[in-house]
Amino acid sequence: MQASHVILTLYVTLFILVDDFAEGVEVKTVKFIALGLVLFGAVLFFNREAITLKLMEKTIDKNLTSNLLSSLPDGLHVYLCGAGSPMMDVKRSGPCTAVMAGNRVFIVDTGSSASKVLQQGRVPQANIEAVFLTHFHSDHIDGLGELIMQRWANGAHTTPLAVIAPKGVEQVVAGFNQAYAQDDAYRIAHHTAKIMPPTGSNAAAQGFELPESGQSKRVYEQDGLVVTAFKVEHEPVSPAVGYKFEYRGRSVVISGDTVKSTNIAKFAAGVDVLLHEALSKELVLLINQRAKAAGRANIAKITHDILDYHASPVDAAQTAQQAKVGHLVLHHIVPPLPISTLESIFVKGVSEAYSGDFTLGKDGTFISLPAESKEIKVQELIW
Repeated sequence: MQASHVILTLYVTLFILVDDFAEGVEVKTVKFIALGLVLFGAVLFFNREAITLKLMEKTIDKNLTSNLLSSLPDGLHVYLCGAGSPMMDVKRSGPCTAVMAGNRVFIVDTGSSASKVLQQGRVPQANIEAVFLTHFHSDHIDGLGELIMQRWANGAHTTPLAVIAPKGVEQVVAGFNQAYAQDDAYRIAHHTAKIMPPTGSNAAAQGFELPESGQSKRVYEQDGLVVTAFKVEHEPVSPAVGYKFEYRGRSVVISGDTVKSTNIAKFAAGVDVLLHEALSKELVLLINQRAKAAGRANIAKITHDILDYHASPVDAAQTAQQAKVGHLVLHHIVPPLPISTLESIFVKGVSEAYSGDFTLGKDGTFISLPAESKEIKVQELIW
């Protein structure tokens, strides 16, 4: 549209509004204001590129000079960098949870878009100290390569990224290192070894033995942060674990993929926050029925099979009630919930099963647990 047409359209629109709504006000004065608004709009229109570049400059400055960690009190903080599943959901990317303790960042699972959602929440990938994997389903690992690269590029790291998981992680990490080997070489050649140190380009697997049911294994301990792993039930997937993070009097348990499990209730007992996976059998069965009607036998089979190795929202709520946790966060949401009415169907029965507060997670859900306190603050950072 030409500039003259834009200005004329603005003026005519404002003139009509004046005639319709200026009762009781001197029309001459209102029209003068309208003319001023038109002129102001014209200035904005003709300078839109300069204004846009200035806004971009300020945004870049903010992103380069500050991050989420800089605004947080000392404590344990959780950011959902992926609250979904392999199914496409515009509000929920593949499973990923960032846990921040002090000035350090830890990632649990690296689903698709993990790195991008971390950027949206201004979580500094240069500060990532380790990645924990709950199991090796593709939706929990397919963002690992990008995360390794972004951590390397943003922090000029000279040591590999630690990837901590049950035995079998060695094969996963070796595959990503091999897949990214040529990309690493290109970046070192282009940006120099000073900017992209070769020794920091890869990940290093740290595998541990799967604990028996009822047992836990300490897999990380440093600077007041303790992380323990425990077995969960996700057959035929094995090994599969959940993790408990403890730091300065605050605690978080992340279930990983699992059916309802007394083991989770045991290790989540009394924690501040339980992040528990959840699948609505009612909604998945609806997909299953429609797939059968459409002759999509493969989708019908898959949507039937996934029912037996995931917990329902009410299952998660019952576990939270049994464990007496402070706050329940539902994540790894199956199926997608594109409209709010589906969300209310998804959480039906949760309030009756769990007497505490709960959150239906989505990308950008943030939970802050300041050190040595009882405060639990939940907010949305990107939606």
